[in-house]
Amino acid sequence: MIPELGHMALVLALTTACLQAVVPMVGAARGDARLMALATPAALAQFVLVAAAFAALTWSYVVSDFSVANVAQNSHTLKPMLYKVTGVWGNHEGSLLLWVLILALFGAAVAAGGRNLPAPLAARTLAVQSMIAAAFLAFMIFTSNPFLRLDPAPAEGRDLNPILQDPGLAFHPPFLYLGYVGFSIVFSFAVAALVEGRIDAAWARWVRPWTLAAWAFLTLGIALGSWWAYYELGWGGWWYWDPVENASFMPWLIGAALLHSAVVAEKRDALKSWTILLAILAFGLSLIGTFLVRSGVLTSVHSFASDPERGVFILAILVAAIGGSLALYAWRAPTLKPGGVFAPLSREGGLVLNNLLLATSCATVFIGTLYPLFLEGLGGAKVSVGPQFFNMTFVPLMLPLVAAMAAGPFLAWKRADGRAALRRLRVPLAGAVAASLATIIFAPPAPALAHVGVALAALLALSSIHEISGRAGTLARALNLPRAAWGAAIAHFGMAVTVAGVVGSSAWQSESIRAMRPGDSADIAGWRVTFMRTTLEKGPNYTVRRGHFEARHGDGTGRTMSPGKRHYASTGTITTEAAIITTGLADLYLTIADPADGSAQGGDPRFLFEAPSDAAWAVRITHNPLVAWIWIGAGIMALGGAISLSDRRLRVGAPVRRVPAAA
Repeated sequence: MIPELGHMALVLALTTACLQAVVPMVGAARGDARLMALATPAALAQFVLVAAAFAALTWSYVVSDFSVANVAQNSHTLKPMLYKVTGVWGNHEGSLLLWVLILALFGAAVAAGGRNLPAPLAARTLAVQSMIAAAFLAFMIFTSNPFLRLDPAPAEGRDLNPILQDPGLAFHPPFLYLGYVGFSIVFSFAVAALVEGRIDAAWARWVRPWTLAAWAFLTLGIALGSWWAYYELGWGGWWYWDPVENASFMPWLIGAALLHSAVVAEKRDALKSWTILLAILAFGLSLIGTFLVRSGVLTSVHSFASDPERGVFILAILVAAIGGSLALYAWRAPTLKPGGVFAPLSREGGLVLNNLLLATSCATVFIGTLYPLFLEGLGGAKVSVGPQFFNMTFVPLMLPLVAAMAAGPFLAWKRADGRAALRRLRVPLAGAVAASLATIIFAPPAPALAHVGVALAALLALSSIHEISGRAGTLARALNLPRAAWGAAIAHFGMAVTVAGVVGSSAWQSESIRAMRPGDSADIAGWRVTFMRTTLEKGPNYTVRRGHFEARHGDGTGRTMSPGKRHYASTGTITTEAAIITTGLADLYLTIADPADGSAQGGDPRFLFEAPSDAAWAVRITHNPLVAWIWIGAGIMALGGAISLSDRRLRVGAPVRRVPAAA
């Protein structure tokens, strides 16, 4: 009964979304306040209905109702309760329902908190948001219904993909979707403004908090996914330029550009047309990411579906949303006034450079990700674009971007004095040179680019501290500084920490792969790792062969490490469980693979149960300097976004500029 109620709630949500998409838009065109007022209760009702459907599916997972096909295909009675709940979005249908729930959530948030919005803009924004919701609700109901029944119901489910049964993956999709889908409301604001033909500083002020929220959530989502891949897949890395990883990274880059562009649009009444285009592209790239993971065009650990028919439906939504909005932009953009002017050397000029570098970086990732798909689709040979391409094209663009981030806050608005800005940058520049020299003298040999990266990370970190401390001065002034200023400085500092982590883990990583028996030892980066023994243990729904190692540092400190190989009987899947020692400055990363004598060839899980106690195992030991800083920096960036979001000025409309009455 509950699944039927969930399905009914989805149908009612689709009906409500269609009503919300039409009536308020007509009301805004006619200037009819009663029709425009319908947008708010409709948006709230739509959210309640989708939330009810989501709750119904969650209940089906919690009670292991295997008469629901989605539950039978993705759950198991022995699965821990955490993964029963998170299994709701560990599949195509359930994740799509989460996608629509967050879409409705942002619409409801604007409806409930947008009292300062002009009625026509609010009505049009909620109508556009509901058009998107209606398209995805129709997609879900007609092609991806999560409430389909099985008759007869199986006695047991197939279980969730084992690599998804992990806390990192439990929380990665919700945060990622809050970012992905969060850009939908920014897109809706942009389309509504184009329809209305009015884009001003007030519009930019209203867009900023929604952009900031989406970008901060997407930052956390990407960081959680990267962290999960690092410790769960057993590969020892944190980013693989996987096409689906790139699909979330591209809207993050454009979202960062949009954040900075909206500042110029608000404060200087400039870059309005460019800001609108970025708002369209940010959500457009989110839709492209949705298409990649659900169309079957990619085979990846991230993919949810491999049904081309579903891909065609999503492609139609993508073409309608992106094509329609870009057509509207092409029609309206020439009519937009250019706004304020500024010198190339100015705060605005620095933000324009920031935007150009971010947009170009996104374009390189877009080409590297989709070029193989285009080539294959046109009948060409299959090609693979790997990390070398991205390192050669993306990294050179990031170096001047980090430098621009460091120098930008020291430039004045409209026209800046270059010499004065350099004088203010003297301390950060000196610190950057000192940091680079320290790595040259004390760190192992590395490419010259690594030392440049260290210098830029130090420059950005020190400039963030120097700029905010210079503005704060006394404690009283610091407390009175706008929270947005603190948030920006903290986010930039977080970016510096992440850059340092990327450089350190890439340039100074060391690795040892060898066959080891109990009693054998291996040395790496000042650590001696000794293989003690293996044990066979039972988990709630898996069996694990665990290796036990003692890792002892040169300073005498010792730790125990216990990596393992898990076997999930319900699916026959074997996964890797890494062991990691984190010191803050470096990670010691350890995994065990199959027995070195080849007894595990063909994926035979018997080696987990029958391997002799003195068997030689393939062991991978990796030393990753500063790798934890990557995720610490991402957390700091998200914190900076949250602090900026708490600035009251971003929750009220921008002041209206009144023209003085003629005498």
